[in-house]
Amino acid sequence: MRTPKPDWLRVRAPGGPSYAHLKQVLRDRGLYTVCEEAHCPNVGECWGGGTATFMVLGEICTRGCRFCAVTSGDPAGKVDKQEPDNVASAAAEMGLDYLVLTMVDRDDLPDGGAAHVASCIGAIKELSPDIIVEALVSDFRGDEDAIDEICSGRPDVFSHNVETVRRLQSAVRDRRCSYEQSLEVLARAKEHSLSPYTKSSIMLGLGETVDELLATMRDLRQRGVDFLTLGQYLQPSHRHLAVQEFVPPEQFEELQSLAESLGFSYVASGPLVRSSYRAGEFFVRSLLRGREAVEPTSCDHAGESCSQIASLGGGK
Repeated sequence: MRTPKPDWLRVRAPGGPSYAHLKQVLRDRGLYTVCEEAHCPNVGECWGGGTATFMVLGEICTRGCRFCAVTSGDPAGKVDKQEPDNVASAAAEMGLDYLVLTMVDRDDLPDGGAAHVASCIGAIKELSPDIIVEALVSDFRGDEDAIDEICSGRPDVFSHNVETVRRLQSAVRDRRCSYEQSLEVLARAKEHSLSPYTKSSIMLGLGETVDELLATMRDLRQRGVDFLTLGQYLQPSHRHLAVQEFVPPEQFEELQSLAESLGFSYVASGPLVRSSYRAGEFFVRSLLRGREAVEPTSCDHAGESCSQIASLGGGK
């Protein structure tokens, strides 16, 4: 039996005309979103505001991380060659100016799907030149050529999630993932000649300690990571890892201060913050376009403390 969620994690069920329109746009093109596949608690808020995270390369992931609700299996090399154009046209119809493009792991493909993701980025940029694209990608099993392929596609933000602290990696993630591999992926992206902004995310509530979180943040900063998100892990079903602790909003605020003191350009920290959550969009958009950053303020989204909506939007 799962422990009931505290009040600060309760959200409204999705709905409204913007939500319905966005869902229809996606279904008409046979597209998937991590919002739906990963049972994101913010789907109502983000879709209601006309924002979504596109998930490319299908809905079947070749890995089986113990926290993730995306279906695991063997896609048998299947790739939708029309997907880049479909994603680009959907983004244009929705009028997006910041788009998070994520993916399932595709260990069945020689390049892990890197060329396809780069094609999606290119198609989006060609149809909507002003759009800012964040690519939230897998680790490609450490393949440096695949990482370079993504960077050559010119995403504005290269995002890859370390997910949890070093000690908990094997309990939380698929055995083909590793802490060091994720750190090296982020370092490789930062070393690319185009040097995109880099971003990562950590889930809380899996049994980690504050000291372990601080060590993880330091490891990320040592690899040049610019942006960080911290959010509460929520158990998608009884088959997934159980929540060890519901971290209160005030602790997320303290962790945000710690992360900012380490030099991250932006930190989104709160119980309902997710790696592709919109909490930081406005800040990153401002930063990327060379405008003066808006002074941080505090806000309350669906009961969370997400401070700083001057603000940025699985890959594993």
